[in-house]
Amino acid sequence: MLVSKTSMRLLLLISLAALLFGCRTNESPEDQVNDLEITTQLKSKLASDVGVSSVTDISVNSTNGVVTLSGQVDSAEAKAKAEGVAKAVPKVVRVVNNLQVVSKKVAAACCGQSSSYC
Repeated sequence: MLVSKTSMRLLLLISLAALLFGCRTNESPEDQVNDLEITTQLKSKLASDVGVSSVTDISVNSTNGVVTLSGQVDSAEAKAKAEGVAKAVPKVVRVVNNLQVVSKKVAAACCGQSSSYC
């Protein structure tokens, strides 16, 4: 009987450890929903404030309320405006603006290919 109690305790301890460490994520389900809301609201506001044509070149990622903007815009003003729009979205903690300013002439020289081919 002593072996079975020890085995049961060991099995319980291993199961608990697997549950705690195997199911860890960076965000709670509530935070994941908040990030989806932030991303949706931000994309909508970017389309109306910055312009639909610019939004297709802007990627938005939100994790734990930290928004990362990446992609290309055609002016420093558009870059600054996108950052301002992102900061105004509720529940945004911080904005990382990785947008690159690319002139229309350079973009046209790419012949429609992605920027990695330019």
